[in-house]
Amino acid sequence: MTSIVFFGTGPVAAASLAFLRSKYNIEAVITKPRATSFKGETPVETLANTNDIPTYFVTKRSELDELFDNNQFTSQVGIVVDFGIIMSKAVIDSFPMGIINSHYSLLPRWRGADPISYTVLAGDTKAGVSLMVIDEGLDTGKLITSKSIAVDTRETTGSLTKKLIALSNQLFADYLPRYLSGEITPKNQPHPDRATFSHKLHKADSVIDWHEPAITIERKIRAYQPWPQSRATLGSVEAIITAADIVTGREPATPGSIITEKSRLLVATRDNWLAITSLKPTGKKEMPIQAFLAGYRHSLGA
Repeated sequence: MTSIVFFGTGPVAAASLAFLRSKYNIEAVITKPRATSFKGETPVETLANTNDIPTYFVTKRSELDELFDNNQFTSQVGIVVDFGIIMSKAVIDSFPMGIINSHYSLLPRWRGADPISYTVLAGDTKAGVSLMVIDEGLDTGKLITSKSIAVDTRETTGSLTKKLIALSNQLFADYLPRYLSGEITPKNQPHPDRATFSHKLHKADSVIDWHEPAITIERKIRAYQPWPQSRATLGSVEAIITAADIVTGREPATPGSIITEKSRLLVATRDNWLAITSLKPTGKKEMPIQAFLAGYRHSLGA
């Protein structure tokens, strides 16, 4: 059975590792350590420990170089999914078949740290997965293959991620053996001059700015699920907005203005209104707008 060294950290990486473990021998897992402030599970580490896979921890490129200076791995190929550290040429070249990255975009569109969220933010009608033999650049390596799927207009980053995990596993199953056997020669990415870039999201991105256009806010609400989410203060109620619809044809108002109707809560934006359809008040479970209005209408000041 072919052996691989796996690089990855988050839940997406864990899903890939679980799939690859069913097809290949995992010689080692290289992952980032648990942050001191993080109290939850680290899924890659947990999966590796459960299956007695040797596990190594690095936080930056220099530590990864040191790890490879001090360890002789025998695998012909490495696999990287959601790792977050750009690797040196020395580490890449230590694998005769290179290191293959499953990147969740249609490269060269959305290179970088958060391609799925940016796909939703941009209103892209297609998403996809690219299998790439990495080089020292930021998602600039040669492609083994890529495949697209349609993006639903109600897609969130969370729901799209699940679909792309399944697509990634399919591509690993169909194309990794063909690459390892020499049947496939990777090709340069098309139109590199058209590359676009995604950046790491931050908690500060979660605060809704009602001065933005309605379509921008609506996309952010979907793109920021499950993290960093979209937060707003409605009257005196702090809440996470989980779904909204754009409403056109109404008279404009000062951004952030609120109108309550029998079963609707409307908030003015720069150009149109948003009808909030579900939300999660601080300390409460997510609820549809009808339930929210029944309990909080008096706190909205509308």
